[in-house]
Amino acid sequence: MAQSSASGATPAPTSTSSSAGGLSAKGLSAGSVGLLGATVIGISCIAPAYTLTASLGPTVAAVGTQMPGIFMVGFIPMLLVALGYRELNNAMPDAGTSFTWATRAFGPWLGWMGGWGLIVATVVVLSNLAGVAVDFFYLMLAQLFDNPGLADLAGNVWINIFTCLIFMVGACYVSYRGMEATKMVQYVLVAFQLLVLIWFSVAALIHFSDGTAFDALGFSASWFNPFLTPSFSAFAAGVSLSIFIYWGWDVTLTMNEETKDPSRTPGRAATLTVGIIFVLYILVAVSALMFSGVGTGELGLGNEDIQGNVFAALAGPVMGPFAILMSLAVLSSSAASLQSTFVGPARTMLSMGHYRAFPKRFASISPRFKSPGFATVIAGVVAWGFYAVMRVLSTDVLTDTILTLGIMICFYYGVTAFACVWFFRREVFSSTRAFLLKLLAPLLGGSILAVIFATTLIDSTNPEYGSGSEIGGVGLVFILAMVLFLTGIVLMLIMRRVDPAFFQGKTLTKGTSRDA
Repeated sequence: MAQSSASGATPAPTSTSSSAGGLSAKGLSAGSVGLLGATVIGISCIAPAYTLTASLGPTVAAVGTQMPGIFMVGFIPMLLVALGYRELNNAMPDAGTSFTWATRAFGPWLGWMGGWGLIVATVVVLSNLAGVAVDFFYLMLAQLFDNPGLADLAGNVWINIFTCLIFMVGACYVSYRGMEATKMVQYVLVAFQLLVLIWFSVAALIHFSDGTAFDALGFSASWFNPFLTPSFSAFAAGVSLSIFIYWGWDVTLTMNEETKDPSRTPGRAATLTVGIIFVLYILVAVSALMFSGVGTGELGLGNEDIQGNVFAALAGPVMGPFAILMSLAVLSSSAASLQSTFVGPARTMLSMGHYRAFPKRFASISPRFKSPGFATVIAGVVAWGFYAVMRVLSTDVLTDTILTLGIMICFYYGVTAFACVWFFRREVFSSTRAFLLKLLAPLLGGSILAVIFATTLIDSTNPEYGSGSEIGGVGLVFILAMVLFLTGIVLMLIMRRVDPAFFQGKTLTKGTSRDA
């Protein structure tokens, strides 16, 4: 597509061919990311150090010693959906991913909401990432200067919000500069956090073997049996949390217009990312259980006082004088993911602007960096605003935003999985491979996510769900989810009235794999 040199905005697309459904390029920097770079950015977006410190405690609170089994169950729909994503990307490499694919399969209305689900999920996690980065920044300063009072600065609401703004601006700036800047920053930060997490796990296991663990818990194969959870609601809550810890791998697909061999590299990177993360999570979960147990003692994973930030409590007892490395690892994990997570919503908004589902200003491409500059800035502004509001409203902003995020992830991943089944419906019985990857895998993955979505949404109406924050007797997590969904519906109706071309199928048409 031609690019306006004056404004940097990509014009509204015209259909390249009726069989292609209107898919077209958007002016991004093609061929700038290979398999290694895409996988590193995928791991960074998942942010293993950040996700584990924020989710180990809440997961144990929900399912106890069955945490490794729940992590395995959470991995299953992620892997199944990743396979469906890969097939969709092979057929339609487009930066809009869930938005574009759901539109091609189901039409503009569900497609728009699929894109909205991805955007709000990433905006929610951007705010959460910034919050964790703030906490560990002040903890690191306290450790560095041997002044515990510095760590308490994170508890000051206004200092916290202002520091969050600084982190958000820095991450937004790096992401604005395009994929080359993003990739270079991530190599160092991802390698460091993976090394520290492995160090922590090995040290915890050594403490167990030496008899110096806090509440030693002997390894048991029963930990991997998810059916030993106390109730289905606990099971659903645990799976929702475990889905959160894997979430982020699909950023590799939003870069498909910027990767080398876009029909294959993004899908391979997504599968590789999920596999690496799964092995790491099982290692950390088992070692943490064996060191801390699930009791409510000072360092027990059942202690509510440490559940929102487990590594802050365990790093010292496990790693000794090297505990500051864990603070740096979580800080770098949060900062790296904060920066790489901008990739997904920015490119989805770019695509929605390109196909006129969003105002055309979102289709702007930075002439210098070949990145979706305007969309990146808007993502940062909205994420910081969301965090500031949540910091004031919620007694435990991290827990409530994680649970809200789980609901949104289940929604848009589920929509995309079912889009794969419907888009390829005319060829799913053409071969064994097509049946497994284009029907069975995404259908099972989408169905699991649909059940978890419904169960979690219902349970979240309870005012005791999550942090216990509530408004009018209704749980804050449910209210947040409803506000996000209803806001999307209202904005969609406004766009339908302002610029109906997308909703009339003029810029991106509904179709099947036979058409493409």
